[in-house]
Amino acid sequence: MVFMKGIAIGGDVFPGSTLSDHILRFNNIPQVKMMVVLGELGGSDEYSLVEALKQGKVQKPVVAWVSGTCARLFKSEVQFGHAGAKSGGELESAQAKNQALRDAGAVVPTSFEALESVIKETFEKLVEEGNIPPVPEVTPPPIPEDLKTAIKSGKVRAPTHIISTISDDRGEEPCYAGVPMSTIIERGYGVGDVISLLWFKRSLPRYCTQFIEICIMLCADHGPCVSGAHNSIVTARAGKDLVSSLVSGLLTIGPRFGGAIDDAARYFKDAYDRGLTPYEFVEGMKKKGIRVPGIGHRIKSRDNRDKRVQLLQKYAHTHFPSVKYMEYAVQVETYTLSKANNLVMNVDGAIGSLFLDLLSGSGMFSKQEIDEIVEIGYLNGLFVLARSIGLIGHTFDQKRLKQPLYRHPWEDVLYTK
Repeated sequence: MVFMKGIAIGGDVFPGSTLSDHILRFNNIPQVKMMVVLGELGGSDEYSLVEALKQGKVQKPVVAWVSGTCARLFKSEVQFGHAGAKSGGELESAQAKNQALRDAGAVVPTSFEALESVIKETFEKLVEEGNIPPVPEVTPPPIPEDLKTAIKSGKVRAPTHIISTISDDRGEEPCYAGVPMSTIIERGYGVGDVISLLWFKRSLPRYCTQFIEICIMLCADHGPCVSGAHNSIVTARAGKDLVSSLVSGLLTIGPRFGGAIDDAARYFKDAYDRGLTPYEFVEGMKKKGIRVPGIGHRIKSRDNRDKRVQLLQKYAHTHFPSVKYMEYAVQVETYTLSKANNLVMNVDGAIGSLFLDLLSGSGMFSKQEIDEIVEIGYLNGLFVLARSIGLIGHTFDQKRLKQPLYRHPWEDVLYTK
């Protein structure tokens, strides 16, 4: 077993112990076979070790080196790191101390760079003489590569808490799906193009992005009486801020208000893909107790069609490569109108079916991607985005008109036991 121990005395002017104190102590420990001393210029502590060596008090090899030999290269006196590391005369110089130690019998290298090899040579000599039993060399474990270096070389990445694939703001300018902001402006991209980049992570054809913009414009508002607008109006009149008023309206969006776009797309797609006839589709939904999403309107009817639906259908017939889902929805409408005059296709049904045609007809989405887009709720997101415009408008309208706190009239409530 190799016994190793190190002592740092320090460089104070008045240290608590000397080099010779510790060398003599180590000399009397059987397990210690050799000593290594590293001194520095200034003071006279090393000379106590010189005297101990001369007097034969130390029987084990001492390898020693005094640092600070470069001090002679300076024209003026040099103060090194410690308080005591300041040569006050020739005897305190590193050169004088090294020579004195060498003359006293210590093993002193010719330079600090040679200290390692001298220690090794002294140790190997002790092994050869039988003073130290040979010990097998132990290969030190490899030191792992520094994390910063590994990250820079691309070998690893630091743990992250968020993954983003749609935008990046680390460069000179923000990018949407890899497209720099300046390019978006220079090419005259519109809101539909930005949505295609941030939502679909690709640049859709112009007829697709224009259709998205038409949907936003047609769904931006539907008057003050629908639940979302009503909530925003009441909240604004209660003196709340814009965000609170907007959120109160958005919270009403769901299966009965806006969210029917998602359901219309899901059910129309499932029925068409399974080859169901309009009769089988509608009657099957009826047996399940589910109303057909995208069909029915409180005001519109066979003779009073929703203008928004007509505009969307006209645009799709003009620009879309295929309108198979919309045509299927029209066939469903024909069947439902045979049941009741107000079971017409509404704007939710038109957007839901036409968005399926947009995704499938563009040739830019796989079947799996289309299913995922419908399932995640992209179409509901489109309605949320569009209707936010109107809800913000109603909020500003009420505040501009300085409308008082809203209270629902008693005569509009049926009080009953």
